[in-house]
Amino acid sequence: MSLIGELLIAILVLLGALFCGLGAFGLVRLPDVYLRSHAATKSATLGVLCVLTGAFLFFFFYIDTLSVKLLLAIVFVFITSPVAGHLNGRAAYRSGVPLWKGSVQDDLKPVLEKNKTKQDDSQ
Repeated sequence: MSLIGELLIAILVLLGALFCGLGAFGLVRLPDVYLRSHAATKSATLGVLCVLTGAFLFFFFYIDTLSVKLLLAIVFVFITSPVAGHLNGRAAYRSGVPLWKGSVQDDLKPVLEKNKTKQDDSQ
């Protein structure tokens, strides 16, 4: 059990570090705010969750401590990070930040125009 547990914890922490590194690389290399937000929320969230899960397993199996703080941190990151990324992208879109010129599709534009037309008609 000791070798399997150590291997699992090491894989989780290394995988988490890899995902965090890929997220940082995406923040630097991707062309617009929407793609950067995607890189930050998806890969960094998964990376942090893997590292925290590895730490939780280490404390649970090797120090015999059930860390409620780590469980709460996992839940908090899992809930707040994607919501924050979504809200950042939404605020950027509504404030007029342009899409990358290589973007193929803008699904939100017709919906917002339709809602604007409905609001104008109701007044």
